[in-house]
Amino acid sequence: MRRAFLLFSHHLTPAQEKELADKWDASLLRPMPEALKKLWGNVPPETPSVREWVQPVLAWVESEAVPGDVILVQGDYGATFLAVSWALSKGLMPVYATTERLLEEAVQPDGSVVQKRIFRHVRFRRYEFRLLRNGLEKDGSHDET
Repeated sequence: MRRAFLLFSHHLTPAQEKELADKWDASLLRPMPEALKKLWGNVPPETPSVREWVQPVLAWVESEAVPGDVILVQGDYGATFLAVSWALSKGLMPVYATTERLLEEAVQPDGSVVQKRIFRHVRFRRYEFRLLRNGLEKDGSHDET
């Protein structure tokens, strides 16, 4: 059985937990400790590099993960890129959540409009990459799980 390390700021929905267990064989969920979750979710936009923010999170994952474990990575684009690149180099399986987005609008008696946004989990998808070798594009994607 794989473990799933959760590098994102939200809580998993029951549908997401079920998919991780059923389709990814990862029923042991490893959320970040609170201090790391705060760090991950608060990368300052002014900083020229995110490495110092990402390093403690990756050190935590490295201390517990083994090749083949799933790592759900979503957040600041730069932090996500570093974490996914690192995870791939360590033999981990980085994934992200995809959602269906619905919008409901209700016109109020005073003419204003109230919008309700609904995000529904669809699936987890592996991060894919492309390598260039000798000027030829090589597919670095993996079989779908």
